[in-house]
Amino acid sequence: MILNIFNNHLNKLIKKKNQFKIMIQYNKKKNRIIEIQNILNKSHKWLHISLNEKIKKEKIKLQKIISDVKNIENNINDVKNFIELSIELQDTSIIVDITKELKKIKNKIKKINFYHIFSKKYDYCNCYLDIQSGSGGIDAQDWSKMLMRMYLKWLDKKKFKTEIIHELSGEIAGIKSATIRVIGKYAFGWLRTETGIHRLIRKSPFDSGNRRHTSFSSAFIYPEISNRITININPSDLRIDVYRASGAGGQHVNRTESAVRITHLPTLIVTQCQNQRSQHQNKEQAMQQMKSKLYDMEIKKKNQEKKIIENSKSSIGWGHQIRSYILDHSRIKDLRTGLEIRDIQSVLNGNLDLFIEKSLKIGL
Repeated sequence: MILNIFNNHLNKLIKKKNQFKIMIQYNKKKNRIIEIQNILNKSHKWLHISLNEKIKKEKIKLQKIISDVKNIENNINDVKNFIELSIELQDTSIIVDITKELKKIKNKIKKINFYHIFSKKYDYCNCYLDIQSGSGGIDAQDWSKMLMRMYLKWLDKKKFKTEIIHELSGEIAGIKSATIRVIGKYAFGWLRTETGIHRLIRKSPFDSGNRRHTSFSSAFIYPEISNRITININPSDLRIDVYRASGAGGQHVNRTESAVRITHLPTLIVTQCQNQRSQHQNKEQAMQQMKSKLYDMEIKKKNQEKKIIENSKSSIGWGHQIRSYILDHSRIKDLRTGLEIRDIQSVLNGNLDLFIEKSLKIGL
């Protein structure tokens, strides 16, 4: 009977695993890996040097997902075999091992389900965390220092590397502002829902009357966007036309189609050259122009992305509260998710997982 219960539990895990495969379009991802590999195999040797980093990173991410799912399926098959063997031999001595394996499978499915949340554009990036004290005077500056300490402790628990690249101390206590660079996979993905206003209510240690004060501090998280731009041009994206050059140049210009016009089909950018005597030289020059124009376009795009991020930072006002920390009532409440925790000291010591995971799961 116990083994039948295990069997039912295993079937539920199989169902969850299959639901996850449908959700992430597992077969589509497998086909995409084959497609990428074919591109790499068929490309000319010269193209391998300048292959877009994006396609390589895409392949690595896809392979990781496929590998994780296969690993879970292997574990499921192992447990199936254990259960079948136990039923056949009427041997319950490996029940402890089956229990452990089922727990491992459950945790693995939970983990890959959670990491699927990190699918937004910059989730994989390093990031910056800005902390700014708001209204509340010395209390707000002290609260900002506490907030900074809380995040540093959480980041340390998560094994992220951190660099404090700016810290402006308050006149008496705490900090007026600080910026922390966070380095590691999915740094921005983990932290992005923490952007907002954090409100502290407590009996002020700086008030001789020991009265309650409300202090505010803002956290703003933004991705580290690389300034390095690699321009890779897929030959299939180009239309190359040759024609006779016009203007001065003598008999050679009139008799041969040495001029070259290149059209980049995805962007419709056009470059052309007819200054050189040979078609090869004109083509090379037109390609250089094309790379310069695409580079310029990418620079403008990145500047626009940075501008959007900066604009979102300036829009954070005191109405954007995400969490209240009420110290004398021993209560921390997340105003977006409704999650409430009584163990204040644990949270201030960096145990933020419950808040962060809940906000990510509901898609904030």
